[in-house]
Parts: sequence; C-alpha cells; structure tokens
Amino acid sequence: MTSAAESTARPVADTVENAIATPEKEQPYAALGLKPDEYAQIREILGRRPTSGELAMYSVMWSEHCSYKSSKIYLKKFGQKVTPEMKERLMVGMGQNAGVVDIGEGWAVTFKVESHNHPSYIEPFQGAATGVGGIVRDIISMGARPVAVMDQLRFGAIDNPDTARVVHGVVSGISFYGNCLGLPNIGGETVFDAVYQGNPLVNALAVGVLRHEDLKLANATGAGNKVVLFGARTGGDGIGGASILASDTFADGGPTKRPAVQVGDPFAEKVLIEACLELYKGELVEAIQDLGAAGISCATSELAANGGSGMRVDLDDVLLRDSSLTPEEILMSESQERMMAIVDPAKLDAFVAVLDKWNVEYSVLGEVTGDGRLQIFWHGEEIVNVDPSTVAVDGPVYERPVAYPTWIDALQADSASALPRDNAPEAIREQIIRVTSAPNLADPSWITNQYDYYVLGNTALSFPDDAGMIRVDEESGLGFAIATDANGRYCQLDPYQGAKLALAEAFRNVAVTGAVPAAVTDCLNFGSPENPEVMWQFGQATDGLADGCVELGIPVTGGNVSFYNQTGDTPIFPTPVVGVMGIIDDVARRIPSGWQDAGENLYLLGVTSDELSGSEWAATIHQHLGGRPPAVDLAGEKRLAETLRAGAEQGLVSSAHDLSEGGLAQALIDAVTRFGVGARVWLSEIMERDGVDAVTALFSESTGRVIVSVPREEDVKFRGLCEGRGYPVLRIGVTDTEATLEIQDIATFSVDELRSANGATLPNAFGAVIPQGV
Repeated sequence: MTSAAESTARPVADTVENAIATPEKEQPYAALGLKPDEYAQIREILGRRPTSGELAMYSVMWSEHCSYKSSKIYLKKFGQKVTPEMKERLMVGMGQNAGVVDIGEGWAVTFKVESHNHPSYIEPFQGAATGVGGIVRDIISMGARPVAVMDQLRFGAIDNPDTARVVHGVVSGISFYGNCLGLPNIGGETVFDAVYQGNPLVNALAVGVLRHEDLKLANATGAGNKVVLFGARTGGDGIGGASILASDTFADGGPTKRPAVQVGDPFAEKVLIEACLELYKGELVEAIQDLGAAGISCATSELAANGGSGMRVDLDDVLLRDSSLTPEEILMSESQERMMAIVDPAKLDAFVAVLDKWNVEYSVLGEVTGDGRLQIFWHGEEIVNVDPSTVAVDGPVYERPVAYPTWIDALQADSASALPRDNAPEAIREQIIRVTSAPNLADPSWITNQYDYYVLGNTALSFPDDAGMIRVDEESGLGFAIATDANGRYCQLDPYQGAKLALAEAFRNVAVTGAVPAAVTDCLNFGSPENPEVMWQFGQATDGLADGCVELGIPVTGGNVSFYNQTGDTPIFPTPVVGVMGIIDDVARRIPSGWQDAGENLYLLGVTSDELSGSEWAATIHQHLGGRPPAVDLAGEKRLAETLRAGAEQGLVSSAHDLSEGGLAQALIDAVTRFGVGARVWLSEIMERDGVDAVTALFSESTGRVIVSVPREEDVKFRGLCEGRGYPVLRIGVTDTEATLEIQDIATFSVDELRSANGATLPNAFGAVIPQGV
C-alpha cells in the first residue's frame, strides 16, 4: 500500500548548479537521438554539461523532425529564388507555423501540409488522428479559423496482409478527428505501392481563413508579459513523440515504440479552436504557439527565439494528467490539444474569463524577460538556463555526403517505349478495364465516404473533383481552391523532373476549377539523410520544386521535411507532396470535373506524346518501372491556366478535368462516371495530329493536357479563346444521352460497367463494412 507521503513525492531534478558541480557525469545522449559530436557541441554552447532538462530539450529540438538539420541548406533555395512578383500576395512565408496569403477583400488564407508517417505505422488510428489535430493547431496559431482539411496517403501493396491494418486505422483516425472537429475533408490522394509497405506516408493538410488584422505570430516580446499554457493537461503519451520517431528508421520486426505515439481528443481541440478565436477577437493575445512536436521545449524556445527575448517558466505550474512525470518528460511530452500564449498582464483577467467560459484549463507558467535567456525552474531550482536561439534556431546544420545513384542510369535506360503494345481493339478494351481497376486509379469512395465533405456549408468542390474549393465570403463569393499531388515513380526515375511534375499537376488541378494558382506548400518525404544517394535525390527534388515555382511565379509558403522513411536499408521512393492554393473571385463560376449535359463538344487541350515511362499503364499491364518521366513545360502550364480562367469567367466551359495518371482513358472514365452522362469519342485525330498509336493516345501521361466540355453555342468563342492564346486545341468527341462511353473503333462501355470496374477494388480489398474506432 502506498503512503500519502509517497504518493505526493515528486521527482528530483538535475539542476544547473548540480551540472556545474558534476561536469563528468555520464548522460544518456545517444538514447535520446543525439550524436557524440552534437552532445559535445551542446557542452561547448553551455560551457558545462547540460542538465537532464536541457539535454531533453536539445535532443528533441535538434532532432531531424524539428531542426531540419540535414535539409536547411536545401530549403534556403525556396527563399533565395523568390522574385518580388512572387511576394506580392505573401503575408507570411517560411519560418512561422504556416504561410499566409492575401486573397483580396481583406481576407487571407493560411495553409500547410505536414507528415505523421512513423506514428501512423506504429499506431495507425492515433497516429493519423493526431496528425490532423497537429496541423489544425498550426492553422489556429496564425489567428485563423480552420475551414478544411485534406490528406495525402501512401500505403503498401494492396494485397499485403499488413496493409489492411494500416489502411483501416489511418482512414478511421482521419475521419474520426476531422469529423469531430466539424471540418470538411475536401481532397487528397491515395496510392498503393510495395515500396511503402513498412513505411506508409500520412501527410495532412489544413487550411484556414482570417481577416488581415487578425494575423498572429509566434514571437514572444514585451518583458513582463505572461506565459500561459492552456488546453489539455500534459500526460505521458507522446514522450519524444514525432520528434524522436521521425528521426529514426524502422528495423525489420514490425511496429515498436507504441508509447511514443500521441493520443488525441478532437472534442477538446474543437473547444480550443473556439476559445482561441474569441481570444483573438478580443485582442487578448500578444503571440501564440501550438504545442506539437517537442511540446513545451518547442513552444518556449521558439516563442523566445522568434521574439528575440527571454522567458522564465516554472514547470511546477504545468497541469498534469500524470503526477509521476519527471521534469524532463514534461518538457518532452507531445500531448495534444495544447497552446501557449503570451498575454499582457493588464489583459490576463479577460483572457482567463474567455477560457473559463469555454471550460478550458490553463496555468500561468511565467513571464517574458528581456535578458535573452530561457530559464525553467522546478521546485524553485533552476533546471534550464539556455539561449533559446541555440535550441530553436541555431542548431546543427549538416552538409551530408551526396552521391549520384549507382543504379539510376540503368533504370532510366530501361524505357517503356520498348514494352510490347497490343493495339487490337479487344486488347485495348481489356487494358482500359485493368488500368481503371488498378488500386491507384480505382474509385477512392470507400475512403472518402468516411469523411464529411460539406460540413460548415461552404464547400464548393470536393471529391472526386480535381481540387477542393471553399467559399470564404458569402456575400461576394470569394473563395480558394487547393490540390495536392505527388508521383513517387516519376521521382524515382528523375527526382528533379518528378518534383516539377508534382508541382505542375497540382497547379493544373487548381487551374481546371477556374481558380488562379497563387501559392505552394510542400511535404518532402524521403529516406535516410545518412544515405548519400537519398541526399542526391533530395537536392534534385528541392532544385526542381524551387525552379518550378520561379517559372510559374508562385512562392513556397512553408511545409515539412520527413526523412528516415525507410525500412532497414531500403528507402521509399522520393515523394515530394506539393500542395497548390488558388484564388477564385466567385465560387459560382467554378468548373466541375465531369460533364452534366448531353450534346456538348469535348475538346482536348494540349498535345499527346509517347510518354509511357513511369505510367500507370506500364505498372499495371507490364509491372514495369523505368525510363524517364514525361517532359513538363511550365510556361505552357501557365498559358493553359490562363486559358481555363478566361473560359470560366466567360462561361464557355461547363467541365474540365486534367489528364495525369492513366492518361486520356482514365480522364474519360472519371468524367462519364461523375454524373452518369455518356460520351462518344474518337482517337483518330489525336493519332494523326500527334503521330501516336491508340495505346499512347489513351494511356500516355503527357503533361499540360485537359479535357473540357463546351456548350455548342459557345463553341466558336471557346476555339477562338484557345487559338488566341496559342494553346493547342482539338475536338475529340461529344457528350451523349446514352449512359455509355464509346471510343470509336475501339470499344463501348456502359457507365455501370465502368463504375463496377473502377469502384470494386477498394471494397474488395478492405471489406464493404468500414470498421469504426480502430
């Protein structure tokens, strides 16, 4: 039986005084993920050994996930290559919790994508759920109301037994957390590939809206201002969490490290959102920071470093769910649904009144100081005394060894152009069904139907349209569109080109809605930075993305780097996920991705080339990966976007759908199954004009292509619009009253047949009944 004295005993801390007195004490820095030279660097910075609390802080803040120590030198390109024109709408760029873009009429949009890959393999439900919660808090911390989420998912082979475990858990976690928050999930992507078997990717994007005057930053200034921690209590879940998990690889043997995965409570976060918005409305917050990776270690050091100030904090005042936590564990805990605010003492009573109204717990931990030091106390004794910049800003910067991959020349030489092609009509018919039934092209409704698309009442476009769209202002109709894209196969073949292709597709997916692309966020998923070939891939991809943004004239506003995505020595394909946000003056002029009326003309914008390397056709029909990915003409993509915007403004286009994975064949299937309106299409003019065979015309993944439907009365104006902008346009068919897709001289499919082929893959793999609360 435990005595009262024992139950209230609190752990003894390693103080600064003790650290000075015991310089040779051995410390478990390696177990916390620090290298010997990093530990030596910390001792040099402090002029002594670190206390246990300081060691905990440095270990999580200098982790790959928090410090970007292997990627900083590459990420600088995004800022170095920004032109003045690209900054015109940029209110906040890289360095804060999320980028902020001016969309006009006094409104701004903040958006960001981040990874929660490793936690989602270990504990799929909680890993994915807390990934959503974490990215939403980044949006809240900018002063914005979250209005939508998206997810970008990559799983292992669809027929691997472990894939079902991860898929059920991840999808249930995303839907549970997002639906409980009351946020529409308006888009994303799902990919299956054996390369992600032991390391799935769960990238979560959130977007929020705010008035310009409501913008908040994570800069602690003003000596004497109070430091307030509010929201959920701090617990033992997520000790080290993402900051440790995302800085290591998975060895063979299956999931481990379960205690490091955070546990989420979306209802607590929903209340936190409303409380924060009321605090902002009352101008009761000087600065604010969410608590995500590295918890209190991150919030205190980043707030102080960003504000060029100091901070004094009493750790005893942190509200705990577990009284046995050591001060080091409190500093490292990544418990969810917590925020830290800097509050003027004169406004503290009003601040507290708002939190009391929403029944949100809080504690005043300390105050901002002017001495440039972060001091943390436990039982009245100093356990941390550091320059916060050395923790949050000036950590290690590595120039990792880079090596050109020994295997890439042979891979690129193995072109899909050498693969056999059967152009007989019956063979092509079979290929169309096989390709549209492939897991990566199959109807994702089994996943997306678990999400609420329309909650809040401002969703203008969502699944299965090419981009999600949200109305920001009910009176004017002002809104934004967002799309995310990546193609790991393309990046494996050529990471520079692959990153540009991801950017181009996301840009095009926004453009086909009638919106004007304006800004970029990214989540760069790669293998171990300690592998020189991986660092070559990373350098090439960041070059491609930075160069592509300059060509398109849109800035990178922020994002995330996720390294160590590999099992043992086998890395995933390089997978830079690119999100593009675009602005539309009036969502009433949006363009859907499927035609709705019979008797309209179908036009193909762009030119088809023999580009089947890395394609879904090559993978599905021949189980082949090799060659070089499609070429990309970003100047042409800009002209295409301008053409589509003009077509939307003039009401000339009734639907538009980009051509990407699966080529023309998949785009036609998507468009006829969208609303059940059929079409008659002929390939002969494509084949004659572009000099390609039927297989290439249907399955090539050439870029810069869109299929649009045009009302007959607008036909002449639309052709003139394209010709005036010098963009290739070719009439390839008409929409039909029959619920069929007829590809002349090839085959005819009923809409029901296509829906069955395209829609059965995921339910057959994962079951018709969706498990809840996995």
